[in-house]
Amino acid sequence: MQSARFPGVRALGALALLAVIAGGASAVETSLDAGFGATAGTGVQAGLTLHHFTRDVPLSLRLAGAYSTRDAGRALDARRVFINDNTNGTPEESADTWQFRLDLMTPLTEIGGSPVSVGLGLRHASFTGTFNFVGGNEKFDVTSSQWGVGLFLETAFAVSDRLDFMITAGADHFLDAALEGHDTTYDPDGDHANPRDGYDFESADDAVNQPTLEFHGLLGLRLRLGD
Repeated sequence: MQSARFPGVRALGALALLAVIAGGASAVETSLDAGFGATAGTGVQAGLTLHHFTRDVPLSLRLAGAYSTRDAGRALDARRVFINDNTNGTPEESADTWQFRLDLMTPLTEIGGSPVSVGLGLRHASFTGTFNFVGGNEKFDVTSSQWGVGLFLETAFAVSDRLDFMITAGADHFLDAALEGHDTTYDPDGDHANPRDGYDFESADDAVNQPTLEFHGLLGLRLRLGD
C-alpha cells in the first residue's frame, strides 16, 4: 500500500495512538478481531479493540483495517467521461477499496446474556476502479479518497475462555470525493482538471462505483488478550 492512497490514515492512527497510551495507563482489556462479510463490497476486516478504556463511561475503542472488492462501474461510460468516445475493445473492470476505521462503542442491551453494543466512528476509504478494454489498447484506473462515518450494532458469544464469535451489522456513509482517472479529475465542488466536454462530477460519479451508502455486516472471531 502506498501512503499517497491513504491521506487520512495518519489522522486516524494518531487518534488511536492517544487512546492506546491513555488506555495503557489503566491496564484495560484488549482484544484482536477478524471478520468476513460486507464492508464497502465483499471483504475482510481486522482490528484491535481497547475495552472500557474510560473510567466513568463504559466506552471501548477499535482501530481496524478492511479490504474489499466491488463492482467498478460502467466501463464504457467511464471511458467516455475520462478518456474518449471510442467503443472498440472488450471491456473488463474490477475495483477494490482499502478502509481504515476508528470506532467508539458502548453497551446497549443484552441477548441471552451476551452484551449488544452500539458503535459510531470515522471512516477513510481508498477506492481504485480498473477499466481494461481488451483489443482496444486502453487500460486506466479511476481513484478516490473518501471520508465517512459509520453506525453499527455488535454482539459476541463466548466460544471459549478467550475466544468469541462476533456478529456486526450497520451502515457506513462515505462523502463525495474527487474522482481521478487518466489525466482528468472531477471534483464535487466543480474544480475539475482537464474535464471532457459535456461531462461533470455527476457524470463521473454515475459511471464509477465509488463507495456511498454501504451496508456493513461481518461474521468473525475475537481473541481476548486480557489486561
